[in-house]
Amino acid sequence: MIYLLLSILASTLIFVIFNLLGKYRINTLQAIVFNYFAACIAGLLNTNTTFDALEVVNQKWFSGAVFLGFLFIAIFNVMALTAQRSGLSVASVASKMSVVIPIVFGLYAYQEHLGWQKGIGILLALIAVYLTSIKVRTGTIRLKNLWLPILLFLGSGIIDTTIKYLQTSYISNDGIPIFSATIFFIAGCIGVLILITKAIQKEFVFDIRSVYGGFLLGIVNYYSIYMILKALQIKDFESSTIFTVNNVAIVMLSTLVGLTFFKEKLSIRNWIGIITAVISIVLITLS
Repeated sequence: MIYLLLSILASTLIFVIFNLLGKYRINTLQAIVFNYFAACIAGLLNTNTTFDALEVVNQKWFSGAVFLGFLFIAIFNVMALTAQRSGLSVASVASKMSVVIPIVFGLYAYQEHLGWQKGIGILLALIAVYLTSIKVRTGTIRLKNLWLPILLFLGSGIIDTTIKYLQTSYISNDGIPIFSATIFFIAGCIGVLILITKAIQKEFVFDIRSVYGGFLLGIVNYYSIYMILKALQIKDFESSTIFTVNNVAIVMLSTLVGLTFFKEKLSIRNWIGIITAVISIVLITLS
């Protein structure tokens, strides 16, 4: 349980850092690229086993790590486009509702148990994520932009599902740090290529502050992944339970942090969402 709590705290802190990057107008894309390399270094420093590049490439999970590295960058850009074209609320709901994908995968692929209490808890969790995420009215979504939230929903769900599959099938307890580091390194390399492209197009202006912001973000980002992987290895909890509690708790805690430190306003619907989230977590964890 401690790993799950630390994952929730780390993921919520990512929310806080992103808000600070925006507040101080630090280049977010550059910070994200530096964040991946900082997260990679954190993974390398956290491993207790010796390794070399050839050994990593020959790991059975390497192709999956490459796939995740591309997804990390791609889905972030989809999230940005979704927020810009359809609104922040749409982006938030699409990414958080994707929790249903790894839940369904865990139920069918690993024959995880779904009783009435857990089923009601998962249903309430999805409702809670929706109610808590909606901050402002965004109007109707244009059909030509509908593919963005759909792609964000699928991409976010595929990331969680792929992490669960690789963790279950190929990754040992000692292999988590190097696995995480590999994903971040690949994502960072892709990010560098994006920045090089922007430089060629004369759209790149280096922001030194993004190095510091990226370093802090990277450390937190690494441990958010590391802790969720450790939580998934606990035999007492099924992945459907872990993903549901993790996602709902992040939305709930992030909302409360925004209310407390960033003076965000909550509607009655948001408060109902928070209460529903608490009920869903209790039902799922006690099932």
